[in-house]
Amino acid sequence: MDHLNLTWTQTFILAGFTTSETLGPLAFLGTLCIYLLTLAGNLFIIVLVKADSGLSTPMYFFISVLSFLELWYVSTTVPTLLHTLLHGRSPIPSVACFLQLYVFHSLGMTECYLLGVMALDRYLAICRPLHYHALMSRQVQLWLAGATWVAGFSAALVPASLTATLPYCLKEVAHYFCDLAPLMRLACVDTSWHARVYITVIGMINTCNLVIILGLYGGILRAVLRLPSAASRAKAFSTCSSHIIVVTLFFGSAFIVYVGPPEIRAEGRDKLIALVYTFLTPFLNPIIYTLRNKEVKEAVRRVIQRMRTVLKTP
Repeated sequence: MDHLNLTWTQTFILAGFTTSETLGPLAFLGTLCIYLLTLAGNLFIIVLVKADSGLSTPMYFFISVLSFLELWYVSTTVPTLLHTLLHGRSPIPSVACFLQLYVFHSLGMTECYLLGVMALDRYLAICRPLHYHALMSRQVQLWLAGATWVAGFSAALVPASLTATLPYCLKEVAHYFCDLAPLMRLACVDTSWHARVYITVIGMINTCNLVIILGLYGGILRAVLRLPSAASRAKAFSTCSSHIIVVTLFFGSAFIVYVGPPEIRAEGRDKLIALVYTFLTPFLNPIIYTLRNKEVKEAVRRVIQRMRTVLKTP
């Protein structure tokens, strides 16, 4: 059997996390609850932005796009996490494994670009307030959102296709989903060249977007510090604080796993760190963007009031 046939006919085994018979069901139930809350929270943001005209601004449009992305992002990996927690080591067909790898990295890179677009939106709103609505028209919003998806799914083709064409001699993936480093350890050939390509592609995309985000926030900081009153400065900073927290969680964990020292991956810590950006961040995003957000709270009150009015109408 040649290498190509070996790659495509093989069934991989997802090792998942090692848990005891007592902790396994508890971990499964806890993960399932957080997963369902994540879906509900992100759906809540999407519906609220669509239902309330007070949230029809570019910032909330991009937040709703991020929530839509998170629905798919968390659903790419959590089902296999749940399966391994409930059943232990779980088989996965190679086609499904490589498809999961591609979709996961496509959505991850899309989120990377989207966070950059959201930083640009905040920069224009604070630094170019008079031209903001003209620069960030509805057509521009749709174009920017679409461009992030096209760029993300295009960039992920490189690492996913290179990984899918490797010859594999081993089956057990030391992870709860199919990711680059765990799969490369199973290859029959030296993958150092592939690793350099992965780090270059993913590292450059993450680094470039992070540098752009930091540059935009540098401009925002200069503009905010020039504002005359402390109240206006606090209000300007409050519109950016949620985005800064999400950027820190996403880029920090991603850099550690994909660009960090090999010791982290070798010791299996990548599984734990991966939980931050595959599971924890999608769960926290709705909380971060709605907690202490007066506009969202007022929008919820308006929607509830409209629903009560409709229900009272005979």
